[in-house]
Amino acid sequence: MLAYIFRRILLMIPTLIGVMTLTFVVTQFVPGGPVEQVMMRMHGGHHGEGGSGGSYHGNQGLDPQQIEDLKKEYGFDKPPLTRYWLMMSHYARFDLGQSYYRHDTVMAVIRSKLPVSITLGVWTFVLTYLVSLPLGISKAVRAGSRFDLVTSIIVLIGYAIPGFVLGVLLLMLFGGGTFWQVFPMRGLTSDNFDQLTVAGKVLDYLWHIVMPVTASVVGNFAMVTMLTKNSFLDEIGRQYVLTARAKGVPERDVLWKHIFRNATIPLITGFPAAFITAFFTGSLLIETLFSLDGLGLLGYESVIQRDYPVVLGSLYLFTLIGLVTKLLADVCYVLVDPRIQFNSLGR
Repeated sequence: MLAYIFRRILLMIPTLIGVMTLTFVVTQFVPGGPVEQVMMRMHGGHHGEGGSGGSYHGNQGLDPQQIEDLKKEYGFDKPPLTRYWLMMSHYARFDLGQSYYRHDTVMAVIRSKLPVSITLGVWTFVLTYLVSLPLGISKAVRAGSRFDLVTSIIVLIGYAIPGFVLGVLLLMLFGGGTFWQVFPMRGLTSDNFDQLTVAGKVLDYLWHIVMPVTASVVGNFAMVTMLTKNSFLDEIGRQYVLTARAKGVPERDVLWKHIFRNATIPLITGFPAAFITAFFTGSLLIETLFSLDGLGLLGYESVIQRDYPVVLGSLYLFTLIGLVTKLLADVCYVLVDPRIQFNSLGR
């Protein structure tokens, strides 16, 4: 087990380097780099042609020294290989650099956006599993019944409706758009949040997140519910279940003491990836719709503004987290089911 973990950690290094190298190369050919954007603003115009990291166009009428100063300010006075080496050496020390436009470090910028993404992600994760696990088990036990059919239709309809479309519908119905003003339309808290009592702050926070969390979570029910149902159905038909029933074991004990542990293995092992994904990802459309400033909006704005330190720094951090999460998921397999041995699989 330890040897497998060590090998996986060693494999993370070239994977991480490959992702960062490919992304860095791509950024060198994307038109409208940060230097060009500053020059366009100085001209009062719009983006023209050009590539970032190489030659810059649209510099007519500007002092050449001024252009060189801009390149030096953004680090483009150095050759690409030098910039790449400096970037990777800083990332190895978890120094993600300084944002071009936000006047703060990339790490600080990411931290400032986390509350919104944590709110949407964690609530979505918790509600998805709280609803989908018992629902999936109930569907497996009552497979083929009217309950199974009706709930399948409901969760599949929820899966088919995009989150942002559901968000627009919620705003129209309950956000004062067309019908009722029940829930706040924007933000995570009210303007007078600091003046509220502790109980008032909790209620205010929960009242604000009802619509964005609902828009985010409804589409997730179908996948986890169906995975739970199919996993339980697969175990229900196995020989050890038939043997337990033949011995007269009560049906409740068969379900919870025999089937439950084996059927939940694929679900439990997926917890780390699902939790981290929910924790660190943001939905651009949901955040924009409900005026929430999270990681989704940060990523979009950083790409549009060519804020390369934020783009590359956040990519490095989230790729590393994703690789570690994948390793944790594999470890969970062994913790949940000790019969699994990576060495026996030749891994």
